[in-house]
Amino acid sequence: MKRSRGRVFLVVGGLVTTIGCAPEGVIPSSGQPPGWDDGIRLPAAADINPDPSVVELNLEARPAPQSYVAGRPTTMWTFDGMVPGPMIRARVGDRVVVHFRNGLPEETTIHWHGLRISAAMDGMPDHSQPPIQPGGSFVYDFVVPDASTFWYHPHVNSAVQEGNGLYGAFIVDDPSEPPGLGDEVVMVLSDLGVNDDGSLQARDSGGDLGTLFGREGNVLLVNGKVRPTLKARPGLRQRWRFINAAKARYFQIGLEGHSFTRIGGDGGLLTAPVDVAQPVITPGERMDLIVTPEGDAGSELVVKWIAFDRGFGTAYNRPPEDMFVVKLEGTRAEPSPMPLVRRDIPPLAIDGATQIDLTLTQVSTTPFQLGINGVAYKDSEPLMADVGETQVWTVTNTIVFAHPFHLHGFFFQVLSPERPLEWKDTVDIPVDGTVRFAVRYDNRPGMWMFHCHILDHADAGMMGALMVMDPHSH
Repeated sequence: MKRSRGRVFLVVGGLVTTIGCAPEGVIPSSGQPPGWDDGIRLPAAADINPDPSVVELNLEARPAPQSYVAGRPTTMWTFDGMVPGPMIRARVGDRVVVHFRNGLPEETTIHWHGLRISAAMDGMPDHSQPPIQPGGSFVYDFVVPDASTFWYHPHVNSAVQEGNGLYGAFIVDDPSEPPGLGDEVVMVLSDLGVNDDGSLQARDSGGDLGTLFGREGNVLLVNGKVRPTLKARPGLRQRWRFINAAKARYFQIGLEGHSFTRIGGDGGLLTAPVDVAQPVITPGERMDLIVTPEGDAGSELVVKWIAFDRGFGTAYNRPPEDMFVVKLEGTRAEPSPMPLVRRDIPPLAIDGATQIDLTLTQVSTTPFQLGINGVAYKDSEPLMADVGETQVWTVTNTIVFAHPFHLHGFFFQVLSPERPLEWKDTVDIPVDGTVRFAVRYDNRPGMWMFHCHILDHADAGMMGALMVMDPHSH
């Protein structure tokens, strides 16, 4: 048992459950229906450290059976036997210690996507750490500096390992955030390629063309479930934190008769909320949305995946798919004003900034290779930067597919196309498009990666390295 962050938890079988939940039939203090998130809630990682400023846990990657096709077992790769893995939750400034064991048949690592931690903890094999061999272990130990929605996944054979189920949510809370934004649900979005007999689709399905398109699965998952149900009281706000953990699929989200208010993204809250009708979340991105479900008690709202044209027929003749159901229960809640959500984000000063020009390209057909500036990752030289330096990156896409571009370890500000100011670590580079962003390197020297987060593209060579140097060391 552990008392932490104002709650009491009971550890049962390696998972955490809250003590003191509302009895059956009693409306909990949140005002949502009883058991409102039971069908969709992510299990939390068990914190084994009694210190409230330290989150410490054991985590194992291992194969485990799940069931997605007519009750037939699908052996997926999991963290602690679950898809997604257990949700890790901390507060800004907490120390996080993860005792990780590799129970997979091949080597792996964990990358803590979006977290501004030291290069030694970033999980990039051969640069930040040796790959962890089957049966081996590694201790990740870092302090979390930023509040936002993050996630974790492997960075070895990424398309296969993540596509097989290895991903999990990582939430960092800000104690100074205003209360009353809405009752929170964390949702990890993904898909799975599975055959009729329950087996996983071949990792090279479709050959080079499959790699170029990016291998989307045929089973859509929300928190590892197919079409789960979330209960809601009409008129009562909810806060939906989305993580796109799919290896290729873009999630365009629609809810008929409703719109969303986006309050945050990769790097936390925005400078001001933004209304959006159908948010689009690319692989690797996160989105923090406020929604007020409306309708008659007993009715159901269906949240839909809507095909997004990420190039060359990827949206052609694809009907919407059900993501999850919102079941309305109870009398309509009295409307209440949403707290003011504003964050001061000073624009980065870019006068005199170093200019970096990158072009996303196909390198060769035989063997099939993608790359950056005409060079596949295995043949590339790292970009160079100094601690304290500001750079402006101009990234141009010359391929007929869009690319969600991810930079490890650092947040950036998108300069163009113009958009609300926020901190990002993943941004979409559309077909025939160019994106400019500014990044400043704080005092975390080391080798960092950047790549397309359509993981088939990254594995095919669309990846590069950035060496951040301490200027006093050379």
